[in-house]
Amino acid sequence: MTDISKSLLFTFTIIISFGLCILYASAELQRFAHSSKHDGALSFLVLGDWGRRGAYNQSLVAFQVGEKLDIDFVVSTGDNFYDNGLTSDHDNAFQESFTKIYTAKSLQNQWYSVLGNHDYRGDAEAQLSPVLREIDSRWLCLRSFIVDSELVEIFFVDTTPFVDEYFTEPPEHKYDWRGIGPQKSYISNLLKDLELALRGSTAKWRIVVGHHAIRSVGHHGDTQELINRLLPILQANNVHFYMNGHDHCLEHISDTESPIQFLTSGAGSKAWRGDIEGMNRRGVNFFYDGQGFMSVKLTQTDATIEFYDVFGNVLHRLTSSKQLHSSM
Repeated sequence: MTDISKSLLFTFTIIISFGLCILYASAELQRFAHSSKHDGALSFLVLGDWGRRGAYNQSLVAFQVGEKLDIDFVVSTGDNFYDNGLTSDHDNAFQESFTKIYTAKSLQNQWYSVLGNHDYRGDAEAQLSPVLREIDSRWLCLRSFIVDSELVEIFFVDTTPFVDEYFTEPPEHKYDWRGIGPQKSYISNLLKDLELALRGSTAKWRIVVGHHAIRSVGHHGDTQELINRLLPILQANNVHFYMNGHDHCLEHISDTESPIQFLTSGAGSKAWRGDIEGMNRRGVNFFYDGQGFMSVKLTQTDATIEFYDVFGNVLHRLTSSKQLHSSM
């Protein structure tokens, strides 16, 4: 190779590298617009850990969820299909656990979903496939993304790759890490993108959704990796609520160092009655170890969040405003 050729190759390499740097610097989480109501309010339901073909009271919870009228969309906090996710984007479990279960007229709105650890035990990419959206247009599941209604921005975060034990568990639990790449790089890049998006948010309310709990007194307890890596970013960027599933219960826990409220809604089907980890009880306002779901209503000044059991009874209500945070 001549000196001129070497010089041209070096210049070309620099240009490509610089271009990639610019591409990453401008990287953003995919954003979906969802309009608020004409009065500026927004209502949605939060449901997690549900996909069992109607078993373990999934159908009963689905009936009560369907009784909540005038909602704008549904948030799924992951573990959408048990026990091991979907086998492909043509797996009948999708229709048997989703389409044929959530049939109420009020639920024929968009469903925004994240992946849980059980979803990663199957074909994780199947749930991200546009094929499922062709089968049921309500379904939208990505690893991490943003739903923007101007009033609120909801930041969906892929929390399963944060958990170290999933990379070291025995062989019977195999995880589909395609699309993740090196764990550390994936997490680092995701956190950078999330922090950039949170810093630029002008929404009245900022909500982050992930599968795993930051704080929980349920079976799994606190997720230390999220406390170490994710929580400081949420605290520094005025996030109001962190919503999750993973533990099969309903919970409301207040952060002791910021106004963040930790809300668990992972009781969409099988619940773990009496299975309480309970090592860290700081800030616990409410815990219920049965089946149920959560509703959220937001206005310019107020948030009302209610937890329901499988019979549709309100078990706990959280009210919050831009000036104060309280629960009752």
